Amino acid sequence: MKKIIVAISFTTLLFVAPNIYAQCDADVHAEACIPKLKEGFNFVKSYTIDGEGGSKSKVEYSYVFAKGTQYFINICSGVADATDGIVVSLYDSTRKLVSTSDANGKLYNAIAYPCNATGIYYIQFTFKGSQNHCGGAVLGFKR
Repeated sequence: MKKIIVAISFTTLLFVAPNIYAQCDADVHAEACIPKLKEGFNFVKSYTIDGEGGSKSKVEYSYVFAKGTQYFINICSGVADATDGIVVSLYDSTRKLVSTSDANGKLYNAIAYPCNATGIYYIQFTFKGSQNHCGGAVLGFKR
């Protein structure tokens, strides 16, 4: 009887284990990102980036940007000064790409955007070769 229970348990693990992923503590990454905001920028908001172990291809937020204001978005992943494959892309209200941290084949951990039109902007985080699909980000502004 014990052998049957062990065999069933082992078989169940084989099918369930590939779907298990490490818990993402994105709040920790978002909090750690706040002090890394570029000097001269005021903190606005922090964002959690949880790709649920790769099952989500993107995480998106929206925010109203004001004309004449410069915005700064910084990514933190827990990997020393690296993004762990997290890409931030900024889209305007018509969903036109206006800035991205994936430029010329290199991933940057931040973008700056001088806003020239007030409106809703979409902040989209995607994963390009990410190992953890987990991180945080911070939005700051200066006039």
